[in-house]
Amino acid sequence: MNNPSKIAYATILTSAMLSAPAVWAQDNGTARDSSGLYIGGSYGGYKAHEGEFEDENDLFGASVGYQFNPYFALEADYIDFGNFGEDEVEGKLKGVGLGLIGRLPVTDSFGIYGKAGAFASAFDVEAFDEDETYDEVSPFVGAGVDFRVTQHVSAFAEYDYYNVDIDESDFNGQVSDDGPRFDTARAGVRFQF
Repeated sequence: MNNPSKIAYATILTSAMLSAPAVWAQDNGTARDSSGLYIGGSYGGYKAHEGEFEDENDLFGASVGYQFNPYFALEADYIDFGNFGEDEVEGKLKGVGLGLIGRLPVTDSFGIYGKAGAFASAFDVEAFDEDETYDEVSPFVGAGVDFRVTQHVSAFAEYDYYNVDIDESDFNGQVSDDGPRFDTARAGVRFQF
């Protein structure tokens, strides 16, 4: 992540944390409905690990989900990781995740949650004058916190872990690892209908 991105991300996270106690303390009859369709958007950063793919960058996400009750939701998430890697080895990754969310409501306005599911990705790799695209489905896990801002709007901060695989033999053994792992952190907003 570049410096302006880090500053923006830190500002969003700090604002969310500082405003959370005031939001938690409010009980003005705007309790969130425990079920319904929601949409969301997020912005954050990631760190890619493993060999030539070692890098960090920004990511953008959009989601649609259904909250069954205060404890469980099903969510589809589109994530664009953009470009990353070294001069000789570059990757571009985007994909769709489908995950089950288990949420523990701490108060009427604040909750913590865990997330697990499958990530269907398209991973384009350019390495040593060769191009390959890997389409695969791999597991992912995550955890986060959310808090209600209004009856329909919630803010969240989330950590997720992803990994994708490549076939090293596609590049004549010049790529030293079998694909990157990603640690992601992002903040966003959800709107529940």
